[in-house]
Amino acid sequence: MKHATSRALYAYWNQIRGERAAPERGDLKPGAIGKILGDVFMLDADEPAPYRVRLAGTHICTLLGRELRDTVFIDAFAPDERTEIYSLIDSMVRTATPVIAGIIGETADRRMLGLELLLLPLRHHGRTDARLVGSLAALSHPYWATLVPLAHLRIGSSRFMQPEDAISSGATAGLIRTQPQLRLLQGGRS
Repeated sequence: MKHATSRALYAYWNQIRGERAAPERGDLKPGAIGKILGDVFMLDADEPAPYRVRLAGTHICTLLGRELRDTVFIDAFAPDERTEIYSLIDSMVRTATPVIAGIIGETADRRMLGLELLLLPLRHHGRTDARLVGSLAALSHPYWATLVPLAHLRIGSSRFMQPEDAISSGATAGLIRTQPQLRLLQGGRS
């Protein structure tokens, strides 16, 4: 996870779920993640319109240039990407396994913006296939990002997260703090 929003939401989700596969929808308290709410959304997985947006943060709506509530989340993606994002979300819901994805947002005039998408299952009335919470956060903030809306999204990369991907317990949902890290990679020159 590259973005502080993803790390904070995942830490909070992991904390409230305990030993369960996913926390109950009622366990989620907006006040606990108040600093990141602008980048958070909630989807309804039930038919007739699966993955309909129940709630979407202001940052997400601003990036896409429209209110997303009661729209189908998959429609924010380019038409040729919709089958892939549907399959990814559907697999996440069926297996109750979190997903992290690199997303590329593109404006009508072909400007591009890197984003990070986190998808987390929620239990609703005892079912882990009914709701999900997630975040969609920009990895950079160019001057035009709030002036020129993203016309569509594309998937750059994605992976299902495993328990060993859990971030340190020092990260809290209410306080987004990143610790600098240094990693040395063995070079190829001799």
